[in-house]
Amino acid sequence: MTDDDGHAVSYKVLSAGTPVRAADGTPVGTVLEVLENTAEHIFDGLVIETPAGRRFVDAPEVARIAERAVTLTLSAEDAAALPERDDKGGPVFEANTKAGRFRRLWRPR
Repeated sequence: MTDDDGHAVSYKVLSAGTPVRAADGTPVGTVLEVLENTAEHIFDGLVIETPAGRRFVDAPEVARIAERAVTLTLSAEDAAALPERDDKGGPVFEANTKAGRFRRLWRPR
């Protein structure tokens, strides 16, 4: 954390283009998109632009969001190895409400 980053702010006011730094202060990219789990009203992560392309940063890997910079919990090396942004999103699962307890136990495999 550096004093010139400004005050800590909510992810809801984080702007695209905000610099993103590794835990040691090394610049690793800029914010492209802020991801929110709208159903639960929680911060889900960031999509950042890096020299290697768009990368996904999961919420637990974000140490601090401030007015003028985001600091990660990761080293610069670990930040360089972040996964690419999956534009399709993650897998979607739906409950089979018609399947009872015994049907699930005795289904063919």
